[in-house]
Amino acid sequence: MTRSIAAIFVLLSVSTFGLRADGQDAVRSEAAESQLFERRIRPVLVKHCYQCHSESAGMSEGSLLVDSRDGLRTGGDRGPAVVPGKPDESLLLQAMKHVDSDLRMPPKRERLPDSVISDFEKWIREGAVDPRTQKAGSGPRPPVDYETGRKHWALQSPVKHAAPDVRRSDWPISDVDRFVLAKLEAEGLAPAVDAEPATLLRRLHFDLVGLPPSIADRTLFLRAVETNGLDAALPAEVDRLLASQQFGERWGRHWLDVARFAESSGKEANISFPYAWRYRDYVIDCFNDDVPFDRFVIEQIAGDLLPYESPQERARLLIATGFLAVGAKNLDEANGFQFLADVIDEQIDAVSRAVLANSIACARCHDHKFDPFTMRDYYALAGVFVSTQTFFGTAVSPANRVGGDPLPLPIEAMLPILHKGIPAARVQKLKDELAALKQEEQDGRAAVRKAVAEGRDPEGIFTLRDALRIFWRSGAIEGQLEKVSETGEPLPLTMGVLDREQILDAPLLDRGDIHKAGDKVPRAFPGVLELDCESPPSDRSGRLEFARWLTHPDQPLTARVMVNRVWHHLFGAGLVSTVDNFGMTGEPPSHPELLDSLAAQFVADGWSVKSLVRALVLTRAYRQASTFSKAAFEHDPDNRLLWRMPKRRLDAEVIRDSMLAVSGNLDDTRPVGSLVGTVIGDRPISLIGLDPNIPADLDGSKHRSVYLPVLRDRLPDVLYLFDFAEPSLVTGARETTNVPVQALYLMNSPFVREQADSLARRLQHETENVDDRIRHAFLLCFSREPEANEVTLAREFLSDDSKSTNEESTRRLASFCQSLMATAEFRHAD
Repeated sequence: MTRSIAAIFVLLSVSTFGLRADGQDAVRSEAAESQLFERRIRPVLVKHCYQCHSESAGMSEGSLLVDSRDGLRTGGDRGPAVVPGKPDESLLLQAMKHVDSDLRMPPKRERLPDSVISDFEKWIREGAVDPRTQKAGSGPRPPVDYETGRKHWALQSPVKHAAPDVRRSDWPISDVDRFVLAKLEAEGLAPAVDAEPATLLRRLHFDLVGLPPSIADRTLFLRAVETNGLDAALPAEVDRLLASQQFGERWGRHWLDVARFAESSGKEANISFPYAWRYRDYVIDCFNDDVPFDRFVIEQIAGDLLPYESPQERARLLIATGFLAVGAKNLDEANGFQFLADVIDEQIDAVSRAVLANSIACARCHDHKFDPFTMRDYYALAGVFVSTQTFFGTAVSPANRVGGDPLPLPIEAMLPILHKGIPAARVQKLKDELAALKQEEQDGRAAVRKAVAEGRDPEGIFTLRDALRIFWRSGAIEGQLEKVSETGEPLPLTMGVLDREQILDAPLLDRGDIHKAGDKVPRAFPGVLELDCESPPSDRSGRLEFARWLTHPDQPLTARVMVNRVWHHLFGAGLVSTVDNFGMTGEPPSHPELLDSLAAQFVADGWSVKSLVRALVLTRAYRQASTFSKAAFEHDPDNRLLWRMPKRRLDAEVIRDSMLAVSGNLDDTRPVGSLVGTVIGDRPISLIGLDPNIPADLDGSKHRSVYLPVLRDRLPDVLYLFDFAEPSLVTGARETTNVPVQALYLMNSPFVREQADSLARRLQHETENVDDRIRHAFLLCFSREPEANEVTLAREFLSDDSKSTNEESTRRLASFCQSLMATAEFRHAD
């Protein structure tokens, strides 16, 4: 066989890589970068820089203003403060690092923490995305008051609208279709033709379960279409997929993106979370069980405060609160009050973005500049979380200053436990050692105080080395004891929250500074929404009341936001394209009456996600082909009117799972735990590369990708390369990139080559000749028959010659299989 034919397949896989299937260049979304700015950059500028470098403060030392994008990029007397993409040329970063004695920011104060500097360096390197459009010197925009905010479309109660009349009455099969078609007709456009049944089946399988249809699935579906018609065959197939366990694995992963799920703390220390996997499994089970979405929200925010009838139910509700515990944490923070303030801020941000698609956390340092949330709103809500203890299960070590207790689960629930117990004698020995260490510390500190009181030099009596040795060793002992009972039996543990014994209101912190505490703000919920809900009681944190406020029938945001998230995953873009931002700076809905009607129906249907998904995939709009129309594109280039189904690249997990599925290697059972819980345990992520038991690419599994370890700043290769959600941020819409390193992964990854080899063996086992193998491969990989020219090329490549050995033929077949897996068609829904 000549090498030129092999080159054709390599070129096929690489040349199609740099283009989207509709021919448009991929555009990298700035949503994640904007979140990075809002969460980690702007608050630091406000807290440390605005006092001397902002128009609102009337100060611009060195002619530098940092309260606008133009101000930062124009810079002051020394030049630009920020040069996007070039950290080394950005004076702001140099000033923060204190490398120049004449250029130190903040001046006359200690350098900011390394984690903050690292955030700024990352932000600048990735382009310094700054959503502030205000021109330097144009004056700050005043905060939005409640009265104005209540007029915003997203804060109006959704109502169900009558479906509009349409001219083409034969096209709609649901009210959703009538809303879509009415918009198209108003703009002089028409919907695309229906997709072929096999194409629709492939799309449906990817959307509902994240796996390609098998050849048997395709055969049965096409036979049902031929016998009973598409209108009967499609609902039956949808119901079958909704009932499968794979539905929860696919749709649970969507929520895990929003919940910023991860199995490590992130930031500088980045310590693993060995119990986070329980929350992952809880989410998957909820989507499979179709737990009503309002109940799902309540359980995650206040499951520990709900009644229960069995130890199993109690354990499930405690695990649900892991939503509040899995966020990123700076475990290297030396100030305990600052750590608590940052944890609370992260929780407020996660809840408000995930459920309301608004960021109340932007009001931590000042009244929100764009949305109707005040600092008093923020600190009233902060009191709810001040009164909440977060359990995340990491022990103090030389790698991290902050430890967090794990949350014990009922032993009677009989849940799997991944860590081992220790002998009872060992338990007692550890307790004795811990008591001795505490006594040593107490005696040492007393000796220092006595020496100072007597005027003697305390040096050498109780040194920093002594203190650190006791601190680290005590942390390690406490970490071991927290995992076992008094007799050394391993305890079932999780991440989660409980109410504190002491219920407190939070003080208002000037500019978010823990050293500038003002008057305490009574616990309450954001004032812009006047809902008939209970206020936080005096004897509880108020989390349960807050959860009920979020899911109140008159709450205008929660149902709208979830409906929009579901629409985004099925149609490629939300009715509100800014799925995580329903605020003043977000985009308005393309079909407002449709969004309102769907939200109202969602609540009326008992907040059933499965019912919503079913209704949407059975629309005529969902059946459309992805056929390109130049005229429609020129009129509506972003396809906001839905004149066709967009061509969508598959998520990272679906690409990997599809390779496993077509190769025959997929293990569709749920593993117990995760790599973090079973092998990595509780340790710094920076050290896992030294462990030979941990795969270099953090994969090494045949289970579905939802069960791969999600470590902040250390993702498995396939997830990292194919635009996995940033696990430190609420992410309702992932980015989609096409970059050369993805092609290199598909060509050189041992995982991909292994799946190609397995697919080749599968073809040899299931077929008898070259033509059958070609057809079988195309049906497995693309859910379609090969075209004539494809058969010709493949036959020429695969046909044996007299000099070929069996081994050479197998290698050639594997290369053919790998080329199919590397095509754009394999990575796209249709």
